[in-house]
Amino acid sequence: MRQKKYILIFLLGIILIPLSTFAQVDFNRTPDDDLGIAEDQFQEYFFEALKQKGIENYDKAVKALEKCLKLDNSQAVLYYELGKNYNKLKNFGEAEEALKKAISKDESNEWYLDEMYDVYYQQNDLNKAIKTLKQLVKYHPDYKEDLATAYFEDKDYKNALKILDELDAQYGVSLPRDYLRNRIYDITGRSKDRIENLEERVANNPDDETSHLTLIYRYSENGENEKAFKAAKNLLAIKPESEMVHLALYKFYLSNNEIDKGIASMKIALKSAKVNSDAKAKVLNDFVSFVRVNPKYETDLLEVTSMVSDEENGKSNVEIAQFYLRKDDKANALKFYKLALEKERNNFGILRNILLLHIDLENYDEVIKLSQQALENYPSQAVLYLVNGVALNRQNKSTEALQTLEEGIDYVIEDTKMEADFYKQMSVAYRLKGNITKSEAFSKKAQNLLNKQQ
Repeated sequence: MRQKKYILIFLLGIILIPLSTFAQVDFNRTPDDDLGIAEDQFQEYFFEALKQKGIENYDKAVKALEKCLKLDNSQAVLYYELGKNYNKLKNFGEAEEALKKAISKDESNEWYLDEMYDVYYQQNDLNKAIKTLKQLVKYHPDYKEDLATAYFEDKDYKNALKILDELDAQYGVSLPRDYLRNRIYDITGRSKDRIENLEERVANNPDDETSHLTLIYRYSENGENEKAFKAAKNLLAIKPESEMVHLALYKFYLSNNEIDKGIASMKIALKSAKVNSDAKAKVLNDFVSFVRVNPKYETDLLEVTSMVSDEENGKSNVEIAQFYLRKDDKANALKFYKLALEKERNNFGILRNILLLHIDLENYDEVIKLSQQALENYPSQAVLYLVNGVALNRQNKSTEALQTLEEGIDYVIEDTKMEADFYKQMSVAYRLKGNITKSEAFSKKAQNLLNKQQ
């Protein structure tokens, strides 16, 4: 909640000290009488307090300040420093009392009030914090934002919104204030007020694309799709170069059966440098889903996939890979699974699909290399041993194949189909070695397992 820059406060505090205190004590005076001795002692104790506070020995700083007060209790800055040290020690009662004395001696000092506010804030004493902030708002707008937050934490949403409105009117909207405003709307369920606020922003500043987009989103969130569509078209009319608006427009166009416009909007969104990768992934996934139902637009989807770059996330690339698999285009499916794996390197499912596609495409060297690398990370994944064995058999490396298959079958757990596949590959390996007896024995074991499964 606190937004003041305490480095600035510290520096100004150091500046204030000599102005308010040392101007009244002549430190150059020759200590030839009791007054001179007292001044020397005051100076010594005061700088000792500053030194101890600087090295976080707050107890010692308090003791030094108390010695100063015995010599001269008329200086507001002494009570201020005492309050700061008590605050650091979490002795909030003493801190409050000391700061009250400082403020009574200098009611217009911002830093004294700010420290008092911190005392109340740390105790979550919202009532006193709000009263102090009301005194502080005349010094800096940051305090007014603190006041709005304090009202929010005190569940005084009406006054919190009033302060936010005043700040927006004076300084323009800001993300932190909008975040607080939306939290209030969410808690209170005041969706109508939220919409009215956005409509007012759009009316007052029609060139503000962000306000338009937020209004479109909120209309959609409330189920007011016609208003959302109208607002999107309004933004496009005002800012025809807008690319972000197409993230909303394509959905409205498709739902209204304006297919060509919908596809055009999707393409704009996917080409845009302003649209982030997560949003593009959503567009791409929607495009894939649309083409499943409307296969005549497959050419458009294939055109769009050429726009997909490394920035797309793993999920969107998996969607495209699966689309190509349904078309039996294994080469392109493999391409997009590889892109997906670059984004999700620990996704074993994607890795497995890549290995299986490599086998289908007869890329046996790649299967052997990739499966051996994968086994370093997944030594108990039976499928890695299986694909490795398959690839080795296809390259007539039966001895190596048997070695990896015999090792891997121990990791098959309650998977009859996979166990049978292991036995089939062992049968192949023994046949390649010319051992027909063992080959037939493993072939029979595989068949028996499959028969039991039926």
